[in-house]
Amino acid sequence: MPTSYESLPRRDLVLTVVGLMLTLLLAALDQTIVGTAMPRIIADLQGFEHYAWVTTAYLLTSTAVVPISGKLSDMYGRKIFLLTSAAGFVLTSALCGLSQDMTQLILFRGAQGLAGGVLTSTIFTVISQIFPPAERARFQGLFSGIFGLASIVGPLIGGYLTDNLSWRWVFYVNLPIGLLALVVLWLSFPNIRPVGRARQIDFLGAITLVLGVVPLLLALSWGGNDYAWTSPVVIGLVVLAAVMLFAFGLVESRTAEPIIPLGLFRNSVISVSVAAMVCMSMGMFGTILFIPLYIQGVIGTSATQSGTVLMPLMITMILSSVVSGQIISRTGRYKLPGIFGMTLMAIGLFLLSTMGADTDYATVVRNMIIVGLGMGPTMPVFTLAAQNAVKMNQLGVVTSLTQFARSIGQTLGVALFGAVLTNQFSPAFQAALPPQIASAVPQEMLAQFQNPQVLLSPELADTLRQQASPQVFDALFGAIKFGLVSSLHDVFLLGAALGAIGLVIVFFLKELPLRKTYAPTAVESSEGTAAQVGEAAFQSLPPLRPEEEVEEVPVVSRRKPGLVA
Repeated sequence: MPTSYESLPRRDLVLTVVGLMLTLLLAALDQTIVGTAMPRIIADLQGFEHYAWVTTAYLLTSTAVVPISGKLSDMYGRKIFLLTSAAGFVLTSALCGLSQDMTQLILFRGAQGLAGGVLTSTIFTVISQIFPPAERARFQGLFSGIFGLASIVGPLIGGYLTDNLSWRWVFYVNLPIGLLALVVLWLSFPNIRPVGRARQIDFLGAITLVLGVVPLLLALSWGGNDYAWTSPVVIGLVVLAAVMLFAFGLVESRTAEPIIPLGLFRNSVISVSVAAMVCMSMGMFGTILFIPLYIQGVIGTSATQSGTVLMPLMITMILSSVVSGQIISRTGRYKLPGIFGMTLMAIGLFLLSTMGADTDYATVVRNMIIVGLGMGPTMPVFTLAAQNAVKMNQLGVVTSLTQFARSIGQTLGVALFGAVLTNQFSPAFQAALPPQIASAVPQEMLAQFQNPQVLLSPELADTLRQQASPQVFDALFGAIKFGLVSSLHDVFLLGAALGAIGLVIVFFLKELPLRKTYAPTAVESSEGTAAQVGEAAFQSLPPLRPEEEVEEVPVVSRRKPGLVA
């Protein structure tokens, strides 16, 4: 058995990478494939009032468990968490498919989120151990592109399975992929664990973290939708989250084995990477969520076409992510791709904000391509930079921290952009409505029209058309379209502002030399002499307390690992 991940035989290395890609595709597909089947699920299981909880339950558990799993995998090794989470994901997928009511489905989706969160964070940590930083970028770009691939094929697969088999098959399809990945990883991935003294699990830190993150995510998900932002429920959740997160900070500053060592944030590379990841995720998921609304509601294409409009964005994002990873791997520089990506992303989002009711489909596609070209290079940069700035025994923690920032950014983006859309639509609708129409139409009918859903549902539009004269209907329909265009303008402009903020943050990212081996003193400088480049990469780190030191498994091979010998 190899004594380090760097000394993996070529066959095991290839099989491990294939297994990791399969498991990541498994988790990524699940986030995009289920949405297509949701209308059929609601029709079969009833319980429309619990519609959002099928997604919310997964989001809550997967986000909350990420930092905890990262720390535990640092302490006890990666294989047990990788295989257990993959097996758990397969099992809970089967249970979701067997659900007989919405309550069961929500509970099983929450359990699936636990497995999915551990799975995703562990995969990116394992990549960081198989490949040293100088080689890692090309593979992290490839793995990041899997999320884009899942966004393309997920809705298509979900629609096909739902229409031709059953909605239950959007969960059953995970079984063969997951079982294959399990077998491959079981046979090829070595169980290499840190050795040293017995470790202590920070139970109190884990509890306070969960009690802080879950209420915060619930407040962001419910605010402006199920409850007003000023409602006692939302305010209470925010207060509870603040108290618990403050308690979490106190616990982490005093425990010997913290879930998230707070000293990591004194490292500017990590703090800047986390902040930039939050901004990038907010803009990215806000765009993906709202661009189909523009296509279907403003341009007036079908729901199928509004889904495929994301394909140019995803394809360019995958390609630019892979190309960026190759460039970083060859040059050893990651800051410039980060600046380039955030700049293009901000420009693309600004172009989206300039679109109006008369914008054609080709212009939308062009703008989405620009956004995709910007998103791709940024995806591997921040995780890579943070991993390169810590020691081996903190890889799991720091990788999970960047994935956690990604999830929080996604939730913040959806909540913030959704609030902007909701708050801006009504005033814009009222401003576009001719005064004579507003005074002539009964308030009950006006309330029915004051909903962008009219633009998305031909059935609802036909029903309202029968209740009003053609002149009145056309005026109301035009006001709805103007209101949606105006509110989406503000949404995309906010996304551009977040991209600009992210760009400013990236300028503060300190560029450390990418280590070419796991041993911090074995890096060759550009002049060809033995230099302490890797050791310099750690100079900005806060000193570890004695109880945090771990005896690392010795490196027995200094060959450059890769898929090609």
